[in-house]
Amino acid sequence: MSLVLDPTAQDLLFRQARTANAFTDEPVSEEQVQAIYDLVKFGPTAFNQSPLRITLVRSAEARERLVRHMSEGNQPKTATAPLVAILSADNEFHEELPHLFPHFPQAKDVFFAERPAREGAATVNAALQAAYFIIGVRAAGLAAGPMTGFDFAGVQKEFLDDDHTPLMVVNIGKPGENAWFPRSPRLEADQVITTV
Repeated sequence: MSLVLDPTAQDLLFRQARTANAFTDEPVSEEQVQAIYDLVKFGPTAFNQSPLRITLVRSAEARERLVRHMSEGNQPKTATAPLVAILSADNEFHEELPHLFPHFPQAKDVFFAERPAREGAATVNAALQAAYFIIGVRAAGLAAGPMTGFDFAGVQKEFLDDDHTPLMVVNIGKPGENAWFPRSPRLEADQVITTV
């Protein structure tokens, strides 16, 4: 069976998707960010818990504070990307469940009363939403540079609070000159898929 999604969209979202390492200085507008979110917010999560939180780093002062916490190899591109987003998991997402999961509002207390249960669920589902976010950036005609090379505790202390766990930092913008490393290999289906 072939894919229903148009081949051009398949290429845009997946086959041509790469981690960008350089960007032009063309700004990323609030309207573009809103359009990305308005698309990706519909991606499913367990209990519709939607724990992803996005902190946009726009000011020069905030950018300097963030760059200090990035690994050495990630500092230059984070310093020059048109927009940087810190993606985090909200460990208190359950407070929104009566609104987000109205047909079973008691899920908040039945499943997520304990902090360890919330942290596990928030991490998995926010990571899923982070993937949606990256695909949304691609859908907006922009490039994403997701990174986990940073001081997680430092970023949390600098930009978040104890209820939010940083997952990744994503540079966003139009790809610049020499933005891409050579494409690395991928595993084939028979290496990944097992039928039982």
